[in-house]
Order: sequence, then C-alpha cells, then structure tokens
Amino acid sequence: MEIQEHIVNKVASSGLISFDLSAYYHNGERIEYDIKENLFHGLILREKDFREFVKDHDWAQYEGKNVAIICSADAIVPTWAYMLLATKLEPFVNRLVFGNLEVLETVLFRDALTKIDLEQYRDQRVVVKGCGDIPVPVSAYVEISALLRPIVKSIMYGEPCSTVPLYKRKD
Repeated sequence: MEIQEHIVNKVASSGLISFDLSAYYHNGERIEYDIKENLFHGLILREKDFREFVKDHDWAQYEGKNVAIICSADAIVPTWAYMLLATKLEPFVNRLVFGNLEVLETVLFRDALTKIDLEQYRDQRVVVKGCGDIPVPVSAYVEISALLRPIVKSIMYGEPCSTVPLYKRKD
C-alpha cells in the first residue's frame, strides 16, 4: 500500500500580500555635504570667501546624486548659506535635504512611498517584509504603517511564514 502525502503551501493559500520596502530603495549615490569645510578656522563662515567658493565650485559633480547638507562643527551658520548651497545643488541633484544621511534616507523612502497606488491594498491582509539585503530605516516602516492602516484589513510584520500582528481592522 502506497501512502501519498499531499503537501499544502499554507503561505501561498493564506491570501497574505507581502510588501517589501526594499523595493522602494533609491539606488542613487548618497553624499553628505558638510559646510564645516567652508568655515574659517572651523568657527565662522566668512561671506566673501564662501561666495567665492560657491561661484568657483564644480557643482556638476553632484549630477544625479542624493545630497544631505549638514554642519558637523559647533558653529553658527547663517540660514542663507544653506539656501545658497541649495540653489547651486538643486539643478544637478536627484534629492537634496538639510540633515544627515539618515534624514536623507528617510526622505528618499517617504518620496517613494507617497507615490504608491494604495488602492491595490484595500481590504487586504498585508505583511510588511522585515528582513532583506538592503537596509531600510525604521522611519520607512512607520511611514508605510501609517499609509496602509486606513485601507487594509490587517498589517503584519515579518515573513508570511512567521508574522507579528500589528493591526487588525474591526469589521
């Protein structure tokens, strides 16, 4: 007598939709532009010197890149200096932010997530994938949770075979 086992893929038949945040990772190079390099003795920004630097600097080298502008020195930098940098960088960069690389990553993910047609997830059970080869900031997980919650039946975190329930709509 031959016993035949029938293997059922419960994950495939569960009706869960996997949402992989790493699919929304922008592949462009990330650069942190530190204005401290433009400070006189690392303390103050001299307007004449700074304007000369801005005029002579090759801004085209930032073509298509993602740039975060910061000042890592403990110095008072006038707001107009950051604005001047922005006017020179904006024509070339993909994305420009004030802040560090973490802020830049948050903004890049937010930009990508706000372009998603969320209707495809309406009344669905969604698992937000938790692991991957691409580092995804916690801010992206928070953002997608806030975007999905009003329209989905449930949100889980992890993998379809092992999830952590986060939200379930009361019907």
